[in-house]
Amino acid sequence: MIVVLKQTANKDDVERLKNLVEKQGVRTSVVVGTEQTIIGLIGDTTIIDPKTIEVDEAVDHVMRVSEPYKLANRAFHPEDTIIDVCGVKIGGGHLGLIAGPCSVENEKQIIEVARSVKASGANILRGGAFKPRTSPYSFQGMGEEALNLLLKAKEETGLPICTELMDTEHIQLFNEKVDIVQIGARNMQNYSLLKRVGHEIKKPVLLKRGLSATYEEWIMAAEYIMANGNPNVILCERGIRTFETYTRNALDLQAIPVIKKLTHLPIIIDPSHAGGKWWLVPPMAKASIAAGCDGLMIEVHNDPEKALSDGPQSLRPDKYDSLMQDIKKLAAIFGKEYE
Repeated sequence: MIVVLKQTANKDDVERLKNLVEKQGVRTSVVVGTEQTIIGLIGDTTIIDPKTIEVDEAVDHVMRVSEPYKLANRAFHPEDTIIDVCGVKIGGGHLGLIAGPCSVENEKQIIEVARSVKASGANILRGGAFKPRTSPYSFQGMGEEALNLLLKAKEETGLPICTELMDTEHIQLFNEKVDIVQIGARNMQNYSLLKRVGHEIKKPVLLKRGLSATYEEWIMAAEYIMANGNPNVILCERGIRTFETYTRNALDLQAIPVIKKLTHLPIIIDPSHAGGKWWLVPPMAKASIAAGCDGLMIEVHNDPEKALSDGPQSLRPDKYDSLMQDIKKLAAIFGKEYE
């Protein structure tokens, strides 16, 4: 249920209404927009009669929200959420351009890639430290050593760091060293992890869509994080599993307008994991910008043939630079900004 206040409502009106509904056993979430203020009611609202609220002179109208997600719902928060990552804005017309290797392999590699993607226009550095792999015999990442190398790359270039958290035991480590905490597709429905992340991490969280997740399941995963205290969630579409085997996954570009209709959260696209082939990345990245996404996450490696993970889907620095020239033109056409 949401309570939409009149434009003439003041802070005293908001507090009075909050106290009124909280006495009936529900929690409230207040969103102050440029044109109106909304009070979201969270919990069992079936016991509340909307008429008892609508009689208040500060209330414009009351609406029941049928979707199970509340905090992520655009009805609760009509304006786009803008996430700030060390001065880099994502959402509300601002593009987050995340780039870097699938895995951090050594200092020379990550520093070289960080310098090149920064020169091309990327504003956030990605790099895997702890890697979930289908095979137990595949490279699993360098762990904390990789985080330290990412910090060196950040010192060198100024780029904020985005990397994946796989386990609750590393939460404190990520709080200290990481700027965007990524939750991977395999962990999208790891609810114990999502609750801990929401409660213990206040930095932005990038939540990837599960391989077979519906939109509602994906948004509900974001709701777990938000309901436990962290509103700074970025959704990431990285392709879903279908019957097709030629590509790694099928990139769902429809997710962009759907997510923007249903939620206020930013959505970025990962065309690297979607196609699994480097030559599919540029056209899908450009299509994503045209469809209205809030950013891109692209894998870039200085020597893809020798990459320890996901070499075939990684762009070489020169290919990434060429793509970024097109992205800059598209950003101007579609009114997107990037720092």
